[in-house]
Amino acid sequence: FRVGLASSRVVRMRSFRIPHTLTLLFGMMVLAMVATWIVPQGFFETELLANGRNAVVPGTFALIEDRHYLTPWQLLTAIPRAFASAQDVIFFVLILGGVLSMARATGTVDALIGHLLERFGERPQKLIFMVVFCFAMASSAIGTAGEYIPFVLILVALCKAMRLDAMTAVGMTVAGYGIGYGVSAINPFTVIIAQDIAELPVLSGWPLRIAIFLPFVLIGFHHVWRYSQQVLADPSRSMMVGLPCALGDQSAIDYPPLALNHKLILGTFVLTIAIIAWGIRMHGWYLYELSACFIAWGLLISVMGRLHADTAASTFINGAIELTPTAILIGVARGISLVMEDGQILHSLVHGMSLPLSYVGAEAAAVGMLIIQTLLNFFIPSGSGQAYVTMPLMVPLADLLGIPRQVAVLAYQFGDGFSNMIIPTNAVLMGIIGIAGVPYGHWFRFCLPLLLKLMAAAALVLVLAVVFGYGGA
Repeated sequence: FRVGLASSRVVRMRSFRIPHTLTLLFGMMVLAMVATWIVPQGFFETELLANGRNAVVPGTFALIEDRHYLTPWQLLTAIPRAFASAQDVIFFVLILGGVLSMARATGTVDALIGHLLERFGERPQKLIFMVVFCFAMASSAIGTAGEYIPFVLILVALCKAMRLDAMTAVGMTVAGYGIGYGVSAINPFTVIIAQDIAELPVLSGWPLRIAIFLPFVLIGFHHVWRYSQQVLADPSRSMMVGLPCALGDQSAIDYPPLALNHKLILGTFVLTIAIIAWGIRMHGWYLYELSACFIAWGLLISVMGRLHADTAASTFINGAIELTPTAILIGVARGISLVMEDGQILHSLVHGMSLPLSYVGAEAAAVGMLIIQTLLNFFIPSGSGQAYVTMPLMVPLADLLGIPRQVAVLAYQFGDGFSNMIIPTNAVLMGIIGIAGVPYGHWFRFCLPLLLKLMAAAALVLVLAVVFGYGGA
């Protein structure tokens, strides 16, 4: 009977074919262009802050009298412009693909997978919790995001060897990333910027954010763990069935032992990550500097792995070629928000969404801020960019409704961080699922229930924060 049900599910899934991720993204670009024909065009005045960033000025919204309609030609030209805008992420992914290919050529990756299988082969729940918790800690502390991309291929291979699938690997990676951003205590790219705009003491209110960290991590862990148990019990229930990156049990592969040169290469990888963390924290490094660090690691790999120069070069190029589809998805994803910017409707959306909040109570308004920040993250996927656009409007609104400013910052954090896990305009997300071979439609089905759980928990925290007057010292 169970076999019959499974077969009927597969038939129904095959009858409904989820479009290719590139098709979905281009369709969203077309919808964005149509939205620029419908949504009124307008803008807020901006002021230059001491840090050189522009922030909107509350109460200055005005509609554009001479409306400009985007044309299909401008939609097409937005695609190469989007590639140029996302070039830092694209080049980072291509360089990373090349360097990891070199690491695989030395046998280091296979040896590491074999070693991890010995430790976690019979305890996948321990691996899932460890990855979600550690990634969430890193995102919470120093705002790491794109730095997780190097781990995706290793986690995918490890999960397949444990009779799991690529969805499990992506789930534990993205859950840690999104939750870490959402409940961060000290993230310099979100918390510090938002509190500065709200004129709050830097890092104030940290006790509450630390207190809710573990409960939210457990929500993410439970979602991924429950799915992994489902796949282990019945592989036909995997969301990746019928795809090239489906289960493909690799447990019978003869993995090489972890030799001294493998340990040296892994040691330099850990050192590279440590240098990256230091550079981000102390010097504000981002993807160009990160790419340079991985290029340096690639050179060390070629020496320690005794790769001939020509072999290393061809291996690097082949690795970069494998990630070309991922780079294309990242570029087109950036085009969605670029079309919105060209159509001058971003400020109109922010203004229109914020107006209803002035007509409800403080508790409902706090939850409304969460919903608005979540929706706006689709159009403004940059965490810091969203803070400069929305926080100058939410802070005076919070004062008007008797909502502590700390709650407005918390609503911004939740909305930005959690929605990062699902919005297709997030270049890091598209890079992660692209490398793992997980179509966006399948990922959406997996992630939406998790997002709803996190949003419900976040709404409860916000309501209680308003009730108890969370100001934070």
